[in-house]
Amino acid sequence: MNSKHLLILFVILLPVVLKSQVPGEVLSDTIPGTKVGFKMTFIPGSLFLMGSPETEPNRRPDEGPQFEVAVDSFWIGTYETSYQVYNIFRDISLDLPPSDTVEWNADAFARPSPPYEDPTFGMGKDGFPAVSMTQFAALQFCKWLSQKTGEFYRLPTEAEWEYACRAGSSSTYYFGEDPEQLETHAWHYENSDEVYHKLGEKEPNPWGLYDMLGNVSEWTLDQYQEDAYQQLDSIEEVNPWVKPTALHPRTVRGGSWDNDPEDQRCACRIGSSKKWKERDPQIPKSFWWNTDSPFVGFRLVKPYNQPTAEEQAAFWGLVLGD
Repeated sequence: MNSKHLLILFVILLPVVLKSQVPGEVLSDTIPGTKVGFKMTFIPGSLFLMGSPETEPNRRPDEGPQFEVAVDSFWIGTYETSYQVYNIFRDISLDLPPSDTVEWNADAFARPSPPYEDPTFGMGKDGFPAVSMTQFAALQFCKWLSQKTGEFYRLPTEAEWEYACRAGSSSTYYFGEDPEQLETHAWHYENSDEVYHKLGEKEPNPWGLYDMLGNVSEWTLDQYQEDAYQQLDSIEEVNPWVKPTALHPRTVRGGSWDNDPEDQRCACRIGSSKKWKERDPQIPKSFWWNTDSPFVGFRLVKPYNQPTAEEQAAFWGLVLGD
């Protein structure tokens, strides 16, 4: 590690040290106006090696070259976002004022149109991950949650997601190199019975995050580009993010119950596809629902250093066209 990287690491960790934040600390929060809660785990920022080495089994060309990056500290969902949490957003009748004394205009927010089909495909609701939403819908949820709680939430970047998944490891999986151990850590095509499962049934990673591999794939903020790492390696070392320029493809991570075991690797990248809404009868196709992707969900991130109101507005303008 050279002097430049040491300086980057010092700047990233200093606020955490000053506030005595505990790595792996779990924060329980409740959506205002409801009894529905979710948990966030603290991830201290640091440097890490992103991507996979050329020697990694089942490696794909879009996972390299490996390059060292730094990410700021953040909170990330201990679990994938649940159906109960997402449903407060999609069902306006459940979106109640935060308190009797606070005004809340639930009609002011864009929400998912009623789906033509059951987005869960009968696989389960209570205690299960929310699925079948587009990245746009996941981002709109984050914006709604940010305004309702007064704290900024968003999707993770690819770099944040991989850093959290690896949990300090540099191996194929956060638990090492043995694919046989996937059985206790991930739901995939060979053990899932072709359905997603309740949150947290498998073992967590070393930082206490559940279902980072398998169960449902997770949306990230990044535009998917096959040569992304070649570009980022030369221009961006801190908080890299391939900003969106088109609706598809966007990057999902982690693999799902419908993916083969070789897709359940920390470095595996998957680009979204228009085929995920192939049977959508709406013209134009819905911005909210992917009618053919009950294998995609998302996980929340809350930056440790919260952006200003102006920075938040610029962010939503970029990712949602506000």
